[in-house]
Amino acid sequence: MAGIELKSAAFTDHAFIPDRFAKRGGNVSPPLTWAQVPDGSAELVLLCEDPDAPAGTFLHWLVTGIAPHSRGVAEGETPESGSARPNGFGERGWGGPQPPPGDGPHRYFFHLYALAAPPELPDDATPEDVHRATEQGTLASGTLVGRYQR
Repeated sequence: MAGIELKSAAFTDHAFIPDRFAKRGGNVSPPLTWAQVPDGSAELVLLCEDPDAPAGTFLHWLVTGIAPHSRGVAEGETPESGSARPNGFGERGWGGPQPPPGDGPHRYFFHLYALAAPPELPDDATPEDVHRATEQGTLASGTLVGRYQR
């Protein structure tokens, strides 16, 4: 499978996410850029998840229907033509990192999928739902990992 280059001007891969993006530090979504989206992509899906959450993988951001010709998203914005879905906090859009105090650094995986067709997802999709829906029909994907600790 081809690779999408996914980056942020706010942090590098596996570096710490600045406080302004955390739930209690401003709760704005980080800026992202992407490149190498393959021709023939019907839409992009953006997912941010924390697999280190105590109760299991926690959904921080899910945006579907992103325009395949888009090349990124500005800080605090929703990607072009994207539809923000509910996150693990029960809110639509970005829900910043908020690991339990005293936990070691949690990892936040930003995944961008280029799909051949729109995925069938319930409105309250979990990260597992997204992974299942993207198993078939993913033309390319990219991942950026940030870390955060309180």
